[in-house]
Amino acid sequence: MQTQTPLSLADLRAEIDRIDEAMHRLLMERSAIIDRLVQVKRTAGAESGSAFRPAREADMMRRLVERHHGLLPLDTVESIWRVIIATFTYVQAPYSVHADLAVGEPAMRDSARFHFGFTVPFVPHMGARGVIDAVKSSKGDLGLIAAVAPGAGDPWWTALEAEGAPKIIARLPFVERADHPAGLPVFVVSHPIDDAAVREVRVYSLRVTGWSAAAGRGIPAFAEVVVAPDEALDGAALLASLPPGHGVDEVITALTEAGAGVRAVAEVGSHAAIHRVGAET
Repeated sequence: MQTQTPLSLADLRAEIDRIDEAMHRLLMERSAIIDRLVQVKRTAGAESGSAFRPAREADMMRRLVERHHGLLPLDTVESIWRVIIATFTYVQAPYSVHADLAVGEPAMRDSARFHFGFTVPFVPHMGARGVIDAVKSSKGDLGLIAAVAPGAGDPWWTALEAEGAPKIIARLPFVERADHPAGLPVFVVSHPIDDAAVREVRVYSLRVTGWSAAAGRGIPAFAEVVVAPDEALDGAALLASLPPGHGVDEVITALTEAGAGVRAVAEVGSHAAIHRVGAET
């Protein structure tokens, strides 16, 4: 039985060079397809607004995780793909990323750079409402706001309630795991993009009266809720993210049974369900 001669270091390095060149050529091929896509959009009169497609991107990242194996860390693979996706999106329709630094500049900047790279302009703000205003006045910019309790108790999501106002279109990271290098949970805010929206998790703004510890404990466990004081007497503003199979009526019923009252409800966006992976992945 004939045995194969082990490859030398020079042979292995030549293989690496061959693969590197192939990857570069594939990226250029992808670029050429994007250029044709832009031309088709112009011909069809569809060249407007953001080219960000959260449903497609979430699906791409899920498939990436499912097929990945080997010694290359998932963090590296995810980061490379995020930069490729975000940069080619920028090539189609230039946009900026506005980010609220109130939660802390390092964590928010890490999230922005991990998910959108360095080609997309990064615009810092101190406060979520400044981010929303910037997105609203832009053609297709994105806003990043931490999905945690707001600083100074500002229920910024009430600015998303009006018809035509910016909405939540994604939650990052798409792939959630322990020790994620950009693990800060972040909502992506954009002009509504109904043709590309993903409706797996629906996000609601609720204005609640008679808020209390009992009302907080009464919120169903399936709901991810951010709470801030509201102007109403003993009131609170809630940002509730509801997974597939659950509706806002369930939350309203639970709050009512706990002695609170719901005086206003508005859907303020939606996003893909978080794809969680364990340490073994």
